[in-house]
Amino acid sequence: MKKPAALALALLLLLSACAAPQEEAASGEPVSLYIFAASSLAGTLDQIIELYQAEHQDIAVVPTYDSSGTLLAQIQEGADCDLFISAAPKQMDALEVDAALLEGSRRDLLENKVVLAVPEGNPRGVGSFRQLASLLESGDVLLAVGNSDVPVGQYTQKIFAYLGLDEDSLAASGLLTYGSNVKEVTTQVSEASVDCGIIYATDAFDTGLTVMDEALPEMCGQVVYPAAVLARSHYPEEAGDFLTFLSSGEAGLIFKNAGFTTLNP
Repeated sequence: MKKPAALALALLLLLSACAAPQEEAASGEPVSLYIFAASSLAGTLDQIIELYQAEHQDIAVVPTYDSSGTLLAQIQEGADCDLFISAAPKQMDALEVDAALLEGSRRDLLENKVVLAVPEGNPRGVGSFRQLASLLESGDVLLAVGNSDVPVGQYTQKIFAYLGLDEDSLAASGLLTYGSNVKEVTTQVSEASVDCGIIYATDAFDTGLTVMDEALPEMCGQVVYPAAVLARSHYPEEAGDFLTFLSSGEAGLIFKNAGFTTLNP
């Protein structure tokens, strides 16, 4: 059994930890908002953050970019996060099941496209997803894809199923290379270490890669980026305000210039 003095100390430490965010706001120091966002948003979201902070100098927006699966795991392990933007509904659904989202804050923010991209010069002459399937079946192409725990990899698995391809057999034959997020897959294509890759249209646009084909909705579904404030956010009002800004015309223009389609303005 804990002594009274030890209990008092434990209570004091707990109260101090809970009071820290409020003290930060009261001291006049910038409020730190922690944003976890899919790696495909890196660069684009940085521009929007810069624009937002120019108008809200009392807010310091701190982004972390990685695969949505990795970010989900970090959130579930207790990482500080005020706002989450994933590259697929699956990861956001998991948090909703856990009642980890602030009620009413979730919205579909953006839409992207899954594309087949090739290195400069397209040395293998890959022209479409259908042709890719034939080249994979004959063992004549090396394809970069995302891991199965990241959205771009999950969309790719749906494309494989649509085309009647067995991913395990292709991997065992050495015809696939993997990336832990879409940026890694894009880099493999950019460096021509593979013959082609399945990535997002925005990443192809950002790196100047040639897109040979675009996956139709019946191949992999709609590529939607949901966003939501975390229920445990220390600053839910400020996080909600930033989320609202992401749907503004100013932010929308930046998203559109990067190749995204904005939803629910």
